[in-house]
Amino acid sequence: MGFIGARCIRYAVSLFFIVILNFLLPRAMPGDPVMNLIGEDTMVTEATLAALRAKLGLDLPIGAQFWSYISSLCHGDLGYSYHLNGQVLDLLLPRMGWTLLFTGIAVVAGAAIGLGIGAFAGWRPERTGSRVTSVLSLAISCTPPYFLALLFLSLFSFRLGLFPFKGLYDEPTIGSIAWHLFLPVLVLTLFAASRNILIMRGSVLQEGGSLYALYARAKGCSDRFVLFGHVLKNASLPLITQVALDFGFIFSGALFVEIVFSLNGMGTLIYDAVMGRDYPLLQGALLIIAITVIAANLAADLICARIDPRLREAGR
Repeated sequence: MGFIGARCIRYAVSLFFIVILNFLLPRAMPGDPVMNLIGEDTMVTEATLAALRAKLGLDLPIGAQFWSYISSLCHGDLGYSYHLNGQVLDLLLPRMGWTLLFTGIAVVAGAAIGLGIGAFAGWRPERTGSRVTSVLSLAISCTPPYFLALLFLSLFSFRLGLFPFKGLYDEPTIGSIAWHLFLPVLVLTLFAASRNILIMRGSVLQEGGSLYALYARAKGCSDRFVLFGHVLKNASLPLITQVALDFGFIFSGALFVEIVFSLNGMGTLIYDAVMGRDYPLLQGALLIIAITVIAANLAADLICARIDPRLREAGR
C-alpha cells in the first residue's frame, strides 16, 4: 500500500471515531433540548412535550438516532437547527467563512514569523536578541488565547480607543473588515508564532550540530548558506507538523476569541448551540472543524513526505 493510501485509511478511521464522539458528546450534556426550546417559563402538557420529542426524533432509542444521523450524513444532510429554524449547512457556511478568514491569516502569518525568527534564534542562541525572543515566546505561548484577547481588548479598544470592540464591520468594505479583525488576528498570530518560534529554534539548534552542517562549514560555506541551503529544510519538518496540529488548536482558541470580540463566526454559533442544546447545529459545527483539522494534517503529511523521502518509506 502506498504512502498516500495508508495515510487516507488512517485518517478515515479517525474520522469514523470522531463521528461517533460527535454524536454522543452533545447527548452527554445535562439538560433537555425540548425544554430549552420552549423555555422554562412556558407551561405545556406532557402530551405536547412528547409530541415535540417525536417531531425532533428524540423519542427514538439512541441506536436508531445514531443510524438516522449516519444516514443523513451519507446524503450530505447535517440536520435542521432546533433554535435557528434552518438547515445546519446553510447556517454554518457563512459563519465558517469568517472564522476561516481570520484563523487562516493567523496560521499562515504565525508559521512565517515562527520560521524566520525561530531559525535565527536557533542559529545564534548566544545572542541577547535570541534569548529575549525565547523568553517572550515562552510567555505568550503559556497564555490562553482568550486571556490575551481580553488584555488586548481592554488596552487597545476600551482604554486607547484604537480599534472597535465588537463586530465584523461597520460597512462591508475591506478597510472596515480589516480594522475590526486586526485585534483578533493579532492575538491568534502572536499565539501561533510564539509556539512556532520555540519549535523552530529547538529544531535549528539540533540540526545545526549535525554532521552535514559541520561538513558544509568545513568546506568553507558561509553561515547564511549553511542555514538556508541545508539546515532550514530539515529543521522545518517539525514546524510543518506543528502547524497542522496548531490548526485545530487555533481553531478551538478562535472560538473563545470570537466570543470575546463578539464576532459572528463559528465560535458564537457553537456557544449558542451548547447553551440551547441544539444537537444538530453542534454536531454539524464540530464535524466541520474535525474535517478541517484532518485535512490540514493530511496536507502536512504529504508536504513532509515530499521534503523527506525517508518518511514515505517509513510510512508504507
